[in-house]
Amino acid sequence: MNRQRRNGFWGLVCLTLLLSSGCASISPYAISEAELESHLQEVVRDYDRMQLKNGSPISLRLDDADITLGPDGRDVAVIDVRGQVALNAFLAKLPVDIALKVEGAPVYDSKEKAVYIRRIKLLESSIDSGFFKGDLAPVTDNVMRVVAQMLETMPVYRLDDTRLAQRMFGMVPMDVRVAPGRLEFVMADE
Repeated sequence: MNRQRRNGFWGLVCLTLLLSSGCASISPYAISEAELESHLQEVVRDYDRMQLKNGSPISLRLDDADITLGPDGRDVAVIDVRGQVALNAFLAKLPVDIALKVEGAPVYDSKEKAVYIRRIKLLESSIDSGFFKGDLAPVTDNVMRVVAQMLETMPVYRLDDTRLAQRMFGMVPMDVRVAPGRLEFVMADE
């Protein structure tokens, strides 16, 4: 009986060592730029539907979203979007084509289990409508407030609780790290 306990003990030690060395070599869960772009387009569509349902006269359409993670080795995301903002008033739709390029830091909110872009900085902007075409410099402050508010409240990615791996990541203290071309979920430093 004593020998069985010893063999069981050593078996448990070997299993623990094997599992811990295997877990250390597992690469972190990562989200690609394409996944973020797709998720951002979904979020903007949902946001637009919600705004129109609530009676907002402004509609928002995102035609293209290009997200670059970790450019030049920096811990930032560069978001280049093109779309249309339209004012629906007096039975007419007044469309304005808009292009923005912003930079910000991806931040993981563990309570929301979502990634947001914070510390937004405008890199480029342009507008094209029947009334005006060119740089948004005269209205940049207002545009940046709107963009910053949207990115503060609309996550660029949210963990999916229906997927086991993502649900498991949501249960432990996690953080995101920017790597070229992807965001990696890593254990948070506490």
